[in-house]
Amino acid sequence: MDFKELQESCLTKRGAYEDFPFGDDAHVMKVGTKMFAILSLGETHPAISLKCEPDVNEILRDQYPAIKPGYHLNKRHWNTITVDGTVPNKQILQMIDRSYELVFNSLKAEKAEINEKN
Repeated sequence: MDFKELQESCLTKRGAYEDFPFGDDAHVMKVGTKMFAILSLGETHPAISLKCEPDVNEILRDQYPAIKPGYHLNKRHWNTITVDGTVPNKQILQMIDRSYELVFNSLKAEKAEINEKN
């Protein structure tokens, strides 16, 4: 997967949009006012940070060396994945879906507004 594919996968989610609160290098994907993914262009490979349940995060980190605790994020709830081909694309897409679901489901008033628009 390349950067563009990651970006497009995030932006196809209901109510998702891209923001740059941390500068031009960090593409923050949000739903409502909350972020569910952060994309960056690494020196050799893109990276994506995603939210997940803490127990699942530990399993993923043990299974794939390219998955590390979230860079500059709550390391219990976020992973950063170096997209270097060692984590299957299907797994990354599932992780994007799960991150979005966790964040979307945590929204309160914004959730109803997003559902009305879509």
